[in-house]
Amino acid sequence: MRSYRCHPLLASALLCALTVLAAPGAAAVDRSDAVPRSGDVPGLSLRVAHLYRDVAETARQYEAGRREAERQRAGALRADRLLGRERRQMSVLHADLGRIARAQYRTGGGLPLTARIMLAAGPEQLMRGQHALAQTRLAVGNAVGRSRRAQERLAADEARARSAWRAVQRRTSELAELRRDIERKLEAARGQLQDRADASAGAGRCRTTARPDRSRPRVAGEWVAPVRTYELSAGFGRGGERWAHRHTGQDFAVPIGTPVRAAGAGRVVAVSCGGPFGIQIVIRHSDGYCTQYAHLAAVAVAEGDRVDAGQGIGQSGSTGNSTGPHLHFEVRVTPDVGSAVDPVPWLARHGVRLRDTGPR
Repeated sequence: MRSYRCHPLLASALLCALTVLAAPGAAAVDRSDAVPRSGDVPGLSLRVAHLYRDVAETARQYEAGRREAERQRAGALRADRLLGRERRQMSVLHADLGRIARAQYRTGGGLPLTARIMLAAGPEQLMRGQHALAQTRLAVGNAVGRSRRAQERLAADEARARSAWRAVQRRTSELAELRRDIERKLEAARGQLQDRADASAGAGRCRTTARPDRSRPRVAGEWVAPVRTYELSAGFGRGGERWAHRHTGQDFAVPIGTPVRAAGAGRVVAVSCGGPFGIQIVIRHSDGYCTQYAHLAAVAVAEGDRVDAGQGIGQSGSTGNSTGPHLHFEVRVTPDVGSAVDPVPWLARHGVRLRDTGPR
């Protein structure tokens, strides 16, 4: 049991990040504004599960947008270097225009080419003057055209960047407010779920929530950690005032309502309420070992059910002898108290290495 514990060329990056944030289905959808009646444990448990998914989806959108923005930022920095080169080329073009204009007067004693053509002494000199004038006009036209196109591209990039930045700011603000609203509702639902769990544990009666989807969970191996995201707290064998002897499992610090899943395939041999473990589930696995999931707020399985690795079996809470929300996880040689072994090396032997994945 545990205790509580603008730049113009950023346009493409901003537009790409905006696409990620505003993609279809990007906004987490709150499925109901009304919290179920406090006595409706199955409905309340389902609402908490939905809110958890909504918060997770909103967080995923933020993270995806952040990663994409970082990737695009690297590309924008490269493009910025190219823009600097383009600006330098524009300066050279402007300087070339001045040199071309001055060259007209330096050729032929300070007279412009048009004057030299008018004063040509003969056809040959006239043709040379016309050829020089044509070349000059071509050079000037090309230089002016390149300069104008470069300036237009720069202006367009700046306009797109400003528009994209405003759109990203608006969308980010909307997602932030949506996430805060969902978290407020989740916190309220958590409190109600824990109140009902305490009442159930006190009465010694467990109510099974809506059964989870029976499709096989998508997990990498045959064994998984009992919760996806967590902080490790009290470990096996730890001493303290809260335990009569030594701590018999591994605690996972998670908020109330966090989905709890079966560590491996097996059969549910016990679902009980009351006592020091509060609401708890025990599963026997094919190798004879059993896993226990204690201090729950809700259960989604019944005795005799078969479960797969990673299948949702309940939600975490703080029932029984607990000073704060967490999951108490044990590995036992038998289903009974007193046969526990250290779950961390046991899970490691089954390919599951526990590590803190929650916020620091």
